[in-house]
Amino acid sequence: MAVDGFESAKLLSAVASRVDIHVLEVSRDIWEHLLAEIPQLSEGQAVVDILRANIEENVAALLHIFEHDISLSNIEAPTAALECARRLAQRKIPLSALVRAQRMGHRRFLQWCLGELHRQCDDEALSASTTWRMLEVSFGYVDQVTERVIETYEHERERWPRRQTGARTSRVREILDGERVDPGWAESALGYRMGQHHVGIALWMPEPTRGSEALVRLDRLSRQIAEKLGCREEPLVVARDETSSWAWLPFGAHREISWGLLSSAVEDGDATARVAAGEPEAGMAGFRRTHRQARRAQELVLTANPGARVTAYRQVAPVALMCADLDDTRAWVWSVLGGLAVDDEHSARLRETLQIFLATGCSYTATASRQILHKNTVQYRIRKAEEAIGRPVQERRTDLEVSLLACQYLGASILRKAAS
Repeated sequence: MAVDGFESAKLLSAVASRVDIHVLEVSRDIWEHLLAEIPQLSEGQAVVDILRANIEENVAALLHIFEHDISLSNIEAPTAALECARRLAQRKIPLSALVRAQRMGHRRFLQWCLGELHRQCDDEALSASTTWRMLEVSFGYVDQVTERVIETYEHERERWPRRQTGARTSRVREILDGERVDPGWAESALGYRMGQHHVGIALWMPEPTRGSEALVRLDRLSRQIAEKLGCREEPLVVARDETSSWAWLPFGAHREISWGLLSSAVEDGDATARVAAGEPEAGMAGFRRTHRQARRAQELVLTANPGARVTAYRQVAPVALMCADLDDTRAWVWSVLGGLAVDDEHSARLRETLQIFLATGCSYTATASRQILHKNTVQYRIRKAEEAIGRPVQERRTDLEVSLLACQYLGASILRKAAS
């Protein structure tokens, strides 16, 4: 018996409406699957984040098309999909990875929709007709969006190098990749001395800007920071993508940096920018090392989101290293803090008091003074913290201090959700 288009459209709408209830779960499933299957898409937190936004917009758009029977002639490629294509082109991630992501994401999306269709309909003819409609519409959408994504990627791949100081960026990457580079040749190519102390910084704009505005502002900010810190030479600045850059501040023979001056330079120079800084390190090996430190501090900020405006690696080094494996970090923090590793106001108060208590040598008086609390209140909170942890705070003290530091900077990303 033939099934008319109205019936299959109605059923497809019901399927989409049901899947839409789980849209965040669907998007996350696709996102995690793509990161696991296509390693190039894990190239930095910025790419991971824009990929997630890309998936969420595409899933939402397709579900709306299914639910409201929207004609594909009225559909534009999602903004995040085009921005994702630009970011991948800027970082020289192969187009094949992008196209493969489109195909694999589509397949994963269909698995969710077909599963829901089979749960809702046991009429074989209607199910087949609706499946055909689902495939026809979704493949049409993906084909249309993929065409625009490829155009955007190819355009950006041609345009981006013209906005880069190509030779400089290439030389910097060779140094960072650990290739054998003659220091004299590198200095000549970069116009920057390798035989000195450097402070690597990563700079980025957390909010979108127009055109090349972000890079212009970050370049200016790098120079303002160098000037405020007393650098006698120009910093080395290279663009990472449209909203972020790397810089090295030339410190000559100096081995110390004023973190207060760095923070004020960012505040005074561009209050919307974010900066992560490494330690002063010497020579070409130090050039690489301080950059890695800045990148790790940046990854910590991006994971914590929004994080601090200025982050120094020396302040967060243990936690920054933990960011390499958040799953294991989360499990370890939970094992150390027990019931104190909960994302709620009560636990946060106890963690803060405990952290200060440990930092002041387990002094109730000093902790009370720091928090402007009565000594009895501090004693009560420490007792409650010990009950939540399940042991005295003197046991595994170092583990406690590190896990509390992790909670301070990573927050909800490593804490248990509070019971609703």
